[in-house]
Amino acid sequence: MSTDIAAPAREAEIEAIKQVVATVEHSQNNELPDEFLGLFRADAIWTTGGGRRLYGLDAISAFTHQVLPGGMRGLSVTFELEHVLFIRPDVAAVKLRQVYRTPDGVDVGSPLWIMAKEDGRWLLTASQNIGVPDDEEVSPGRPVFGAA
Repeated sequence: MSTDIAAPAREAEIEAIKQVVATVEHSQNNELPDEFLGLFRADAIWTTGGGRRLYGLDAISAFTHQVLPGGMRGLSVTFELEHVLFIRPDVAAVKLRQVYRTPDGVDVGSPLWIMAKEDGRWLLTASQNIGVPDDEEVSPGRPVFGAA
């Protein structure tokens, strides 16, 4: 079975994925945990930039409600879509560049999101987030990805 989808359909799906990315950025910068959590499948897997492994929406919700309110004080984050690989027409691997601006400087992450399209919506299914190598634009001490 071919995983390729026609160019116009592919562009429409990429636009829909970009909207999810924009919503993640908005929800994090504005500390809106429920907006963020509305983007996940119930059985999602989320690995934070600090390496914490969260299995299922209940665990993701508990963590998000613990850290997001107040967690972005003095910070901002932007996401840049770098690449989308359609594994199937309804499953995509989404590579991002994540830039945190902190009082201590810039820190850069490189999340990989696996997204699945269900009932016409792209949902976060699995994510792994890591800091980029020190040869990128990062501040000494890694203010975000150096934290345990």
